[in-house]
Amino acid sequence: MKLGGKLDYLEMPATGGTLDRLKAFYSTAFAWSFTDYGPTYSAFSEGLDGGFQADSDEAPAKPLPVLYSQNLEDTLGAVENAGGTIVRPIFSFPGGRRFHFVDPAGNELAVWGE
Repeated sequence: MKLGGKLDYLEMPATGGTLDRLKAFYSTAFAWSFTDYGPTYSAFSEGLDGGFQADSDEAPAKPLPVLYSQNLEDTLGAVENAGGTIVRPIFSFPGGRRFHFVDPAGNELAVWGE
């Protein structure tokens, strides 16, 4: 059974007061538009959906690829069985639920679902 795994979202850090500067940069350079979700998060939809996280407690250290799954629990098990390390168990966020894992090369990714 295929559980998903399509690259669905890219979350990038915007800490240190850079959120407005990043929005201005991408808007000017590439004509991106944004939807703000509170004072520390702004999403974009430009071929690949994504967002900038300005909350230093929530922002990834580097870009965070986010995959989609139709069944988070089964996907979490498949990630562990394949040798991935769960670094954030399943949690709720505005829009659904997700977990984070590190692959064997040390890359952090997230998987989200309804």
